[in-house]
Amino acid sequence: MTDDGPADHLEQNRRFWDDEAAAWHGPLARDHWAQVEPSWGLWATPESRVRVLPDSIDGMRTIELGCGTAYVSAWLARAGAHPVGVDLSEKQLATARAMQAEFGIDFPLVLGNAEKVSYEDDTFALAISEYGASLWCDPHQWIPEAARLLVPGGRLVFMRYSPLYALCVPSEGPASTTLSRGQFGLTRLHWENHVQFVLPHGEMLRLLRDCGFVVEDLIEIQAPQSAHQDYAEVSADWARQWPSEEIWKARLAG
Repeated sequence: MTDDGPADHLEQNRRFWDDEAAAWHGPLARDHWAQVEPSWGLWATPESRVRVLPDSIDGMRTIELGCGTAYVSAWLARAGAHPVGVDLSEKQLATARAMQAEFGIDFPLVLGNAEKVSYEDDTFALAISEYGASLWCDPHQWIPEAARLLVPGGRLVFMRYSPLYALCVPSEGPASTTLSRGQFGLTRLHWENHVQFVLPHGEMLRLLRDCGFVVEDLIEIQAPQSAHQDYAEVSADWARQWPSEEIWKARLAG
């Protein structure tokens, strides 16, 4: 990993997902699409525990920013919502379309950039991102765009790595118990072939407020005792002691 200056993150990340990540992420799509109850993130945190989604989404227009294989939008569609999925990876969207055909669930899938979406202002009641735009897009671009797309009172929910994880993950290997970088100035993580974004909590709070959002909840996820799978970036043992990921819930004022 390097911490040098800004990069063309959109193009880097598009290539990453088209050329590499789709090969290992695509096979997981069917399992996600087949789930009866949504579960979130690395540790499959059940919806019944964190209540990511609004109480009633039947008939709600929703947009998933950085949808990947669009299983989140599929969950929303099953609950009666009218979702749109946006992603910059053709291969990810190809997998999403294959899943739509297999499961008989249809909704628009848009090849595009979550930092600049081709929909009118005040179009959606819910914007959602699970490790999509929330990790792979510049928050100073995609969060104002989410605010533009939402109706007054609309909801924004997103999941991402925690700032503590970002501080503890080294250039190679999983998160450790040692700080690897400073918090001040933390924004981009420049890996060898892709770029991720993690703002510290204070900066994220100010950005959401400046975009007109009222933060309603911040849930720091703890890996359950039953979690035994380790990931390349973080172990289950680490995530049982410190939050590796978190969920933000916000409402657009008005």
